[in-house]
Amino acid sequence: MADFDVIVIGGGPGGYVAAIHAAQLGLKTACVEGRETLGGTCLNIGCIPSKALLNATHHLHEVHENFEKMGLMGGAPTVDWAKMQAYKQDVVNGNTKGIEFLFKKNKVTWLKGWGSIPAAGQVKVGDEVHTAKNIIIATGSEPASLPGVTVDEKVVVTSTGALTLPTIPKSLVVIGAGVIGLEMGSVYARLGTAVTVVEYLDAITPGMDGEVVKSFQKILTRQGFKFILGAAVQKVETGKAGAKVTYRLRKDDSEAVIEADAVLVATGRKPYTAGLGLEALGVEMLPRGQIKTDDHFRTSVPGLYAIGDAIVGPMLAHKAEDEGMAVAEIIAGKHGHVNYDVIPGVIYTTPEVASVGKTEEQLKEAGRAYKVGKFPFMGNARAKAVFQADGFVKLIVDAATDRILGCHIIGPGAGDLIHEVCVAMEFGASAQDLALTCHAHPTYSEAVREAALACGLGAIHA
Repeated sequence: MADFDVIVIGGGPGGYVAAIHAAQLGLKTACVEGRETLGGTCLNIGCIPSKALLNATHHLHEVHENFEKMGLMGGAPTVDWAKMQAYKQDVVNGNTKGIEFLFKKNKVTWLKGWGSIPAAGQVKVGDEVHTAKNIIIATGSEPASLPGVTVDEKVVVTSTGALTLPTIPKSLVVIGAGVIGLEMGSVYARLGTAVTVVEYLDAITPGMDGEVVKSFQKILTRQGFKFILGAAVQKVETGKAGAKVTYRLRKDDSEAVIEADAVLVATGRKPYTAGLGLEALGVEMLPRGQIKTDDHFRTSVPGLYAIGDAIVGPMLAHKAEDEGMAVAEIIAGKHGHVNYDVIPGVIYTTPEVASVGKTEEQLKEAGRAYKVGKFPFMGNARAKAVFQADGFVKLIVDAATDRILGCHIIGPGAGDLIHEVCVAMEFGASAQDLALTCHAHPTYSEAVREAALACGLGAIHA
């Protein structure tokens, strides 16, 4: 008889959610995690600590830029970096301890240590081998680097090192203009660091709506960012004075060098499956290092499942959580499902950027007829009152049916506003459905309604 119905390897968002939900469904469940705390990359060295620093530095920005406008007078505060780091760690501790409490509440066994799979139905942790009817791999991802770039997590850092730099650098080069690079760049730009972003492509935030990208880059430039686009980093050299980044411009093949106190390598992430023993087990892999799964998260080995960053799809904590819920349901004999067409993405800068569904570029490429309704936050009373009138809501709908196909928001609270559209899309709603729904005044959410109105006769306040 197996020790457990389910063993989950990995205690990050996908893993701990899968474990808790499996236990809720009546399955005897364990979760393997080698860190001292649960929560994986997200809670320990990713989403949560970065949001704490973004919050702290946003308030600093408000003091310097907007307090006097509101009649709040007095000397500007100074930054105690050690205290800010302590605040960040307190936020992390509160969240990770919360997951440990939820494990106890739901009777999930925490197998402390790093796991491997010596044979189907077996998980080895330390010197002990545990048996399970079902095993879920939820081992997440790790930062991807570049040829010619050696990360030391002191001068040349990943997002992990960027969270704990010993001092605030006077200058920072960010390699990669994706979510991680722009969020951490925002933290340091608000702290007074000169931030230069070097991106291989010709635009920031690859894959996002083109109008949002242009507006976002302009706003970040006003906030002090410098962008070098279409540039391939050749090497990074470190010395006593910091680092030298050599890059080559693709348009003319010319080379240039930037010097900085620190370099953040934010060139994406790759699945982390090392040490699991997948090759010996015969698990089928994909060319980019992901584990191959079917529509029910099953690998090529019976009883072995995989979710989250370890498989194909956007590397997002909430995508992993949804998959964790779904795979637990499937193992319990229910009908777990993830709608990959309605997974939002958010960048937590100021302003925030959020999107869900299709972009105009994708619809044009597919040859699909569509309509666009846009509303600027300049027409939103609440946004103007808090000095956040930059940006807009852009709703994209089917030209014939008015059904919502996508939404792209740059503006205050975008990461929360997008979920109204997510719910609408899940239920197959039209723009008119949103337009006819009463929204409280004054709220940022009125901008979503106005964008929906703009898909018809027109917005009221634009």
